[in-house]
Amino acid sequence: MRKLTFAPGDPSLLRSAFIALSTNKPLRRFSERSSVGRKLSSRFVAGMTLPDVIAAAESLQQKGIASTLDALGENVYTPEEAQKSADLYHRLLDAITARKLQDSNVSLKLTQMGMDIDPALAESIVRDLTSHAARADSFVRVDMEGTPYTQATVNMVERVHALPGNTSRVGTVIQSYLYRSEADITQLVSQGIRIRLCKGAYKEPANLAFPDKVDVDANYVKLAKQLLTSGVFHGLATHDEAIIRTMKQFVAEQNIPKDSFEFQMLYGIRRDLQESLVKEGFRMRVYIPFGPEWYPYFMRRLAERPANAIFIAKQFFRN
Repeated sequence: MRKLTFAPGDPSLLRSAFIALSTNKPLRRFSERSSVGRKLSSRFVAGMTLPDVIAAAESLQQKGIASTLDALGENVYTPEEAQKSADLYHRLLDAITARKLQDSNVSLKLTQMGMDIDPALAESIVRDLTSHAARADSFVRVDMEGTPYTQATVNMVERVHALPGNTSRVGTVIQSYLYRSEADITQLVSQGIRIRLCKGAYKEPANLAFPDKVDVDANYVKLAKQLLTSGVFHGLATHDEAIIRTMKQFVAEQNIPKDSFEFQMLYGIRRDLQESLVKEGFRMRVYIPFGPEWYPYFMRRLAERPANAIFIAKQFFRN
């Protein structure tokens, strides 16, 4: 077969295209139902079922890598759907205990727990799951979605964290592309709330988010340094080798213990870098998504790093 070549294109245009595709409902329906779509997504999604994600977590644990388990899905439309999502997360927490997955935890989206139907319902579900996590010696990460949900997410995590028994059992995600993130971090860290710092993968207007990658990256480093000197255990979610080198240098210069924070990466991306960081003595956690509603997640991963599309295309045609 003739060797395939791919033009890199304009990353900003590709990012915008993939973000737009992430909301295309007809393409989503086709992709999630097709064997071709499932094959394409398999690099980033650990199967369709709970046993699939548990097997992936066990494989990582054997390499000294912790995991965060995420049942993919967003924007439920009935209380029954929200409760069904919650039940799956309770099963995940039970499986973490039963399979002795040390230091594994779960990550959820509020829209998946009924936020758009009734915020009180979503908060009740998160409270119940956090209590379950506390009993299981685990942790609930409330993921951050687009800016219409940012303030409500921060407020809810603060309320749930303040409940008796929930200290260090619930945290959230802060995105470095938002102007407001430094203030959010200051507020959350003052309460001892654990943060996962990422760059952000939603399309946001220029009055709310840095439009240029160089500014997003610079803010990421600034916020990461704020987190690492806070005295609270946080996660730095990035595959950016330049940022990782910068943070490793900062840790060495400031004599910050390697086990006082963790690097975090996504399932299927830079496995070599994940393992090399573990060998260097750093803590590593991999975010493992699973489930049939994988399409929006998959497109956002391509938007974050368009080179992933090239990699997947090469792998697909090679097989």
